Amino acid sequence: MREQQDVSDEAVMTRIGQTRMLLHGGDREEARNRFTALWRQIGEHGAPLHRCTLAHYMADAQDDPGDELAWDLRALTAAESEEGAGTAAGPAGDEGAGAGRAADGAAAAALRALYPSLHLNLAADYVKLHRPDAARVHLARARAAAEALADDGYGAGVRTAIAQLERRLGQP
Repeated sequence: MREQQDVSDEAVMTRIGQTRMLLHGGDREEARNRFTALWRQIGEHGAPLHRCTLAHYMADAQDDPGDELAWDLRALTAAESEEGAGTAAGPAGDEGAGAGRAADGAAAAALRALYPSLHLNLAADYVKLHRPDAARVHLARARAAAEALADDGYGAGVRTAIAQLERRLGQP
């Protein structure tokens, strides 16, 4: 059963990634349509990693800053829902429970790695909506969460974007 869930998880993340490539290729409308269809499939109570990742990218597909903010808030809510969810593994002694806990731990770690970007996007949303105080709150959260980022291309990119937005807002 867990193997089937892993395949399904992998398939959902693959579809999100493929749609993200459409978005980055410039086909915003088709990306929005596909993200919407995926959102309906995943549902409001789907796996937090799926909801967070999908909402995070769906926000980037929005033309209206208010809609972008709403999707970024959904992404943050999904990430935060994982923190209090515990594991989805069965009772102690259940075969496969260890694998379930490992998979749940990997999902939680993946969500934690998204926090700097989630808060950065929210800060940028608030800047677009002319709400600098709210932007500064999320920018501070992005900076704090960025301490956990690896010293790789992704981490460097997020740190650079945080510094750029800090300069734009006149922060040190």
